[in-house]
Amino acid sequence: MLNRRILRIKAFKVLYSSVLSGNMSISEARTQLELSCEATRDLYIFMLGIVSPLTSIAKERIESAKRKLVPTEEDLNPNTRFADNRLAALLDSDPDFTKIFKKKKFSWEPYDIFLKKIFTSVQSRQYYADYMSSGESSLACDCRLFIRIFEEEFTESQELEQILEDMSIYWNDDLAYSLTYVCRTLKSLAKGERWSLPPLYQSDMKTGPGIESDKAFVTRLLQAAVSGYEKYSARVASAVSNWDNERIVSTDMAIIVLGLAEAVEFPNIPVKVTINEYVEISKYYGTPKSRIFVNGLLDRLISSMVDEGLVVKGVNPGK
Repeated sequence: MLNRRILRIKAFKVLYSSVLSGNMSISEARTQLELSCEATRDLYIFMLGIVSPLTSIAKERIESAKRKLVPTEEDLNPNTRFADNRLAALLDSDPDFTKIFKKKKFSWEPYDIFLKKIFTSVQSRQYYADYMSSGESSLACDCRLFIRIFEEEFTESQELEQILEDMSIYWNDDLAYSLTYVCRTLKSLAKGERWSLPPLYQSDMKTGPGIESDKAFVTRLLQAAVSGYEKYSARVASAVSNWDNERIVSTDMAIIVLGLAEAVEFPNIPVKVTINEYVEISKYYGTPKSRIFVNGLLDRLISSMVDEGLVVKGVNPGK
């Protein structure tokens, strides 16, 4: 599930948090990393679990309309297509999904008001109107509708962000990635495949010789960055004229230290790949000038470490 870009970001967050707290314990850093990785998959499960509650909101509104003092013809003979969607029924009857959802003690019940707002928003969309009036009726059609809902209703919802922040400190910034996997799951279900819990790391989803463990990669990366933080940060400070560790933005320092640790520890990963990865991370977690700063410093420092023999790259670089 987790690719190496996400794993690098998680390593960065743990390292940055460790620096800020003054706790540079490798064992604690590894524990926090494992919790952070597992949390992304938990968020995926939680968000996939919203299908049934949203469907229930639709059913409740249909029943409420029928109980009006003077119901209209539409109230008495409603379009139940969304309320009867096959996707909710499929997930509700899947023993593996329902078991893990309950095991995690997840529930959307406390967020009933949020669910009603989301459903009202969905009802106002053209894609919903097209779905409700379409002559096609199938699980695939229902899955396509929910893909649109996941893509358009949640990514910029401040209310959802607050809900997730209150539920887990590890869910910050993970929503978009988790929703991508939810949509991927819906595409699989639309093809008739059964739901199964995604492996936590993308390397676990591959078979064949030469597959490198992503878990081993990120664990080793973080361990090298934590244990080598002092020496790497000193290199950064000495490479910048008239600057010292305390004047360099702490996010930039953590990003550069991770880049140096990766360059040293992983001979199969080309220097260009390493630099590009951390420059991308700096765009989201640094200052407006971080991209240029991180790119220049990593390039210069890694080049000097190559000359010193501290960075040695193999002849068959991986990704």
